[in-house]
Amino acid sequence: MTQRDTLVLGFDTSARHCAASLMRGDTVLVSRVEEMARGQAERLMPMLEEVLSEAGVTWRDLDVIGVGVGPGNFTGIRLSVSAARGLALALGVPALGVSTFEATSLGVSEDHIAGVEAPRGQVYVCAPGGEPRLEPEHPTDGSKLVLSPPADKLAENIARIAATRRNDGTRPAPLYIKAADAAPPRDPAPVILP
Repeated sequence: MTQRDTLVLGFDTSARHCAASLMRGDTVLVSRVEEMARGQAERLMPMLEEVLSEAGVTWRDLDVIGVGVGPGNFTGIRLSVSAARGLALALGVPALGVSTFEATSLGVSEDHIAGVEAPRGQVYVCAPGGEPRLEPEHPTDGSKLVLSPPADKLAENIARIAATRRNDGTRPAPLYIKAADAAPPRDPAPVILP
């Protein structure tokens, strides 16, 4: 099978959206985005079903799954990665994690730093091939900052990258740059009685 025949499903829930793109080779068959602050867990699988149905294909037709691994929303990233890993296991196809930095840098030829908006005016940044980090504000060191694309383009880029790496054998894993904002409970853990 050539890369132009490869059927790839790419999706992402790392931010305030649920986004999916189905591609065959370089052709986008269906792309779907829904902006949402919450509810991705309830919406992701129905949206993926709708995308496949609209293209006239089934889960078994997929050759590879690409998933956004972040950085971004802690719960959203866990949701997408878990869904991709479960689907890959059930379907017997590879699932590949693609960072938002990689998807942002796709097609950018000049020197740049990929950036993802973070809470409280901060930004996650990463130069191609570099180490990701959290900055208190947009970098001002003279590097060109390229922020993540709109969600539809992000899902498309995730699918494109996954198609090129389909045989690399790595499973998707969340990319967390900072700890979750949720604090551990102050109350002691409950005692489990025998």
